[in-house]
Amino acid sequence: MESKAKLFGHSIHQMLVVFPLGLLVSAVAFDVAYKAVGDTGFATVAFWNITAGIIGGLLAAVFGLVDWLAIPAGTRAKAIGMWHGIGNVIVVALFAASWWLRRDDPAYLPGTPAFVLALLGLLLGTVTAWLGGELVARLGIGVYPGAHPDASSSLSGRSAEQREQPTVRQRGSVIR
Repeated sequence: MESKAKLFGHSIHQMLVVFPLGLLVSAVAFDVAYKAVGDTGFATVAFWNITAGIIGGLLAAVFGLVDWLAIPAGTRAKAIGMWHGIGNVIVVALFAASWWLRRDDPAYLPGTPAFVLALLGLLLGTVTAWLGGELVARLGIGVYPGAHPDASSSLSGRSAEQREQPTVRQRGSVIR
């Protein structure tokens, strides 16, 4: 099923989701680094990673919802998409609660509750990321119909089913 919210021919949700994932995972890594080294710079970076990760997660969710609404009702993909979305709302809420506990002093070592909330968000985020991968890789959500290894560029205006004809051969490889 092709994505309904696209930019330059690609799913906006799939493009945006990498940012909150990376930022929130990095936030926990910076919390651990602060605990190990004691440099308040690590705690400050964790705080701002959480801030940007929450914003990015909410933005990605808007486009994920657009795509989810287009999935046919009663399908396995609709159910998995629902759990993926609900789980990610909880992930953002857990990190938002962690952020709230840190907000008065971003350079402060996150207390146990703030750290545990972020860690729980990370663990649940691992599950929801897998569910997202299941939607794309296994169920074909956000994928062009007829996609294949030799499909034309999404900017070409042609369907993915159409095969390009090789134009030039150079030392055994095909140049398009």
